[in-house]
Amino acid sequence: MSTTLQSQQRAAVLKGLGTFLPERVVTNEELSQRLETSDEWIRSRTGIGQRHWASPGTATSDLAVEAGARALKAARLPERGRGGAGHHHTRPSLPGHCACRRGPSGPWHRARLRRGRGVRGFRLRRRHRLQPDRGGGVAERVLVIGAETYSTILNPEDRTTSVIFGDGAGAMVLQAGTAGEAGALLGFDLGSDGSLPGLISIPAGGSRQKSDPTPPDPSDFYFTMQGKQVFAHAVNKMGDSCAALLERIGWSAQSVDRLVGHQANVRILHALADLLGVERTRAFVNLDRVGNTSAASIPLALADAVEDGEIRAGDRVVMSAFGGGLAWGSTALLWPKINVITSH
Repeated sequence: MSTTLQSQQRAAVLKGLGTFLPERVVTNEELSQRLETSDEWIRSRTGIGQRHWASPGTATSDLAVEAGARALKAARLPERGRGGAGHHHTRPSLPGHCACRRGPSGPWHRARLRRGRGVRGFRLRRRHRLQPDRGGGVAERVLVIGAETYSTILNPEDRTTSVIFGDGAGAMVLQAGTAGEAGALLGFDLGSDGSLPGLISIPAGGSRQKSDPTPPDPSDFYFTMQGKQVFAHAVNKMGDSCAALLERIGWSAQSVDRLVGHQANVRILHALADLLGVERTRAFVNLDRVGNTSAASIPLALADAVEDGEIRAGDRVVMSAFGGGLAWGSTALLWPKINVITSH
């Protein structure tokens, strides 16, 4: 296919980016007062210095709505009326709840919002609705939100998880356009492996546990992660995914201006850069400020990179994520000249 025809192909184009972080900042020093840990221990193993945690009574949907509102404003799109603060329950679903709180009419209420869990949720939604070659192509504009309140599912006595995760939300407005536009998502590489469900999980709370007459251990309702195994899989899978993506779109690793990986661990980000042959200085890091925010990780990192002057219009940006499932994926774009609105 000619370059001209390729550039005219329909594609999802980034038009606005918004993020939201809870006000409460939890430092390593604060955690060390109740856990057997220290600032040095946490920083040396993860690169994290602080994280934001939501205040009691705050729901995931509260963060999602705030990030979504900022993304809409950044894209210069109209906002509908907003409802009062609500709570996130198992039902109704989070997307429908957010759509309702944006107002009872307008494109955001009519849109088919879908929910994806964890890091993979944000990655999958980016490519779902606007790409005709991926079974989409039925929407002209979508709002994609990744939001997490991990502080509500962390075992307060487990230093291996409590020191890592933070709360936050990030949102993007994507609009149907062509591959030749700045901001067009140029390609995707997605994968999953369902053979290792126990590496990242919450054992209790699902239908299997609820159908079992044996009462679960209270600790089973907390998030668990096998850190060493997850580290190895994250580096390898994201590395393979990025390499496949770069080959598909015809970019060399040396031509990448900024690598924005899932902000789980600074050592993972550096190992990924080394594996690809990208200079470590091009791997953007903001987890020192926000921790691992799971589904909100990529948009929060992108917003901070733009605000810090680390991403500029015209830069070649590669994004890659890994999370529960296990699932992973990568995409790339030439960064457009867009507005970014944050809460900080």
